[in-house]
Amino acid sequence: MSKTKPSAHSHAHHVSRMSGRDPHDGHRAATPLELLFDLTFVIAFGLAASQLAHLLADGHFNAGLIGFGFASFSICWAWVNFSWFASAYDTDDWVFRMVTMVQMVGVLILAVGLPPMFESIDKGEHLDNGIMVLGYVVMRVAMVFQWLRAAHQDPLRRKACMTYAAAIAIAQLGWGVLIFLDFSLLMTFAFVVVLTAVEMTGPVIAESHQGGTPWHAHHIAERHSLLAIIALGEGVVGTVASVTAVVEGQGWNLDVALVCIAGTGLTFGMWWIYFLLPSAEILHRFRERCFVWGYGHIPIFASIVATGAGLHVAAYFIEHKAHISSVATVMTVAVPVAIYVALIYAIYTYLLRRSDRLHTWLLSGTALVLAASVAAALAGIPMSVCLIILMLAPVVTIVGYELAGHRHRAHSIVLALGDDPSDTSTLGSTGGR
Repeated sequence: MSKTKPSAHSHAHHVSRMSGRDPHDGHRAATPLELLFDLTFVIAFGLAASQLAHLLADGHFNAGLIGFGFASFSICWAWVNFSWFASAYDTDDWVFRMVTMVQMVGVLILAVGLPPMFESIDKGEHLDNGIMVLGYVVMRVAMVFQWLRAAHQDPLRRKACMTYAAAIAIAQLGWGVLIFLDFSLLMTFAFVVVLTAVEMTGPVIAESHQGGTPWHAHHIAERHSLLAIIALGEGVVGTVASVTAVVEGQGWNLDVALVCIAGTGLTFGMWWIYFLLPSAEILHRFRERCFVWGYGHIPIFASIVATGAGLHVAAYFIEHKAHISSVATVMTVAVPVAIYVALIYAIYTYLLRRSDRLHTWLLSGTALVLAASVAAALAGIPMSVCLIILMLAPVVTIVGYELAGHRHRAHSIVLALGDDPSDTSTLGSTGGR
């Protein structure tokens, strides 16, 4: 039997030209480097969730939510920029790898800066975000280098790449000011709003008016789904914290089983309904829908992480370490779950540009379940039972999809793609990711 000779680049990572990846590659998937890069966001999400849980358990709702909003956007936006660039220009040469490592260092610096940022907001004096912004700047300067390299080596898309680089560079000047100057909390947030607008406008201009970049629809859909799974890991952490709290306080009993089932079931249900989104199929055909879809994922990721933080608050409550009521504790889980489910339906409707009466019924059923969990807390029912009720919120959508929604989804995808609804072979091929 003859042996296949390995290619010249099988084991070497020589410098390669950034000419752009093939957006129609049929076998494009996340790379090992991208998966390694994602691990740094496990740390960042974990610290953000723990800080949020601590403040919520103490009843400091405003400080917790403001800090978490700032932290979750910074974390997600840094990830989004790298992932979309890599989808278009991942050469996997040693230069790309080393610059990615620099960005990973930036993520870790940002994560270290999260606790003092939350604490400063809680005290209400000024925003102590110097370390956090420093990490962000490290990531973004590396990103500017990547875009400038792509602009130099891909003349056909130079204008779009330079727009990305310019938007990031201009924003970094403002972020740098925040490192060295101490503004009031209000002034700092005004800066953040303006700089965020600059950064988010760059991709819109580049992709919509300057030819865009060759990002891969199926690859980018997979990348977002992988970060959603990482965010769901906070639900697992929160479940373990809750179970541990019950075991330490009461030993192994029925409540342990209920809390374990509730936390795991809620996380599993949220995972299930995320993958009902027909992201790859629609984005491959309608690339202009990427902005609402992509930006809309930032609050989706945040709501997932916040749900995990809420489960951690439940652990504090069970341990009698929380300074809030049982109703407020249930709300720390119910509210982010409600936001998450609503966003999934909103993104689904946006992608397909169709409303479905079934969705109205499913959303109504979900709302009733969420309300029932809060009502149970008001009635003094144990926290473990309240969490079991709350676990059923995503189950409403799952049952609806398995009974009838899958047919609605397949038919809607065919209509959205402009194919023949009577072609059953097309229905089958577009039914999944």
